Amino acid sequence: MKKSEPLSFKEARLVRLKERKSKIKVDMMAGVCVPGVDFKSWFGSLPDVLAVKDLRTVVDRISDAVIHQRQVILGMGAHPIKVGLSPIIIELLGRGIITGISMNGAGIIHDTEMAMAGHTSEDVEKELEDGSFGMVEDTGSFLNNAIKRGAEQGLGLGEAVGRAISDGDFPYKHISILAQAYEKGVPVTVHVAIGTDIIHCHPSSDGSSIGKCSHLDFRIFAGLISSLEGGVFINLGSAVIIPEVFLKALSISRNLGYNIKNFTTVNMDFIKHYRPMMNVIKRPTSGGGDGFALVGHHEIMFPLLAMAVIERLKEKDTRKGE
Repeated sequence: MKKSEPLSFKEARLVRLKERKSKIKVDMMAGVCVPGVDFKSWFGSLPDVLAVKDLRTVVDRISDAVIHQRQVILGMGAHPIKVGLSPIIIELLGRGIITGISMNGAGIIHDTEMAMAGHTSEDVEKELEDGSFGMVEDTGSFLNNAIKRGAEQGLGLGEAVGRAISDGDFPYKHISILAQAYEKGVPVTVHVAIGTDIIHCHPSSDGSSIGKCSHLDFRIFAGLISSLEGGVFINLGSAVIIPEVFLKALSISRNLGYNIKNFTTVNMDFIKHYRPMMNVIKRPTSGGGDGFALVGHHEIMFPLLAMAVIERLKEKDTRKGE
């Protein structure tokens, strides 16, 4: 084989820096840190690149959806409750920003325990050893009985539990997402996979009631998704259940003739899981719309998003009044 000769760079074509297109410019860079600055100024000082650009776009999409009275639906796992986000979610409900909530079966457990006792989340490893994990009688009896009553009354699972918490004598029901949504008339749907939740192990559990109520909730959720045009769907911390439910609800809505093309999806989690990336961000928006991934801890990212949206709506309302 012939020995390779080193290339000469003498004839290389060069360009001037001022003529070259650049991705980063000085006006995109971060502002300096100023102690005591207000949130709007601080948020505006973030560098206008990559994830910040996505975050600002999501803030605009949510704000526009609220102003034009479009759906802003929050799908969630149970972890947002366990990291203390319930008051912020309830605040967004009260402001009319969130128009619907969907959660997995674990969500109703942690929401209920917080309402009942002001604490939740047990030591799984320790209690698993002797089989006591998940066997708190109060939680199981209350929820299973609420679901049975809901099935008898023709209610969805979210409404059944929300009503039961609202009617109950619980000291912390003001931080119950289910109860507060019920009182405000905002639909909460609960999507259960049998065997995934501790209350399914209790003697009071009734599979037919769980299935009946949860299937009704899927139909209610599909109704929300059928009017998602121009709106926003956020998946907060559910890696499997909510992304799957969202995809099926979108499919049946389109099957029934609803036009859902121009909308925004957002996935918020610690890492980019396969299923949310495919079933929330990519597949649903392949024929129109936009999907965004905001990666980070829920207890940091969601309050940041919520505050930015509230500030943006305040700013737009002020401009409207001028």
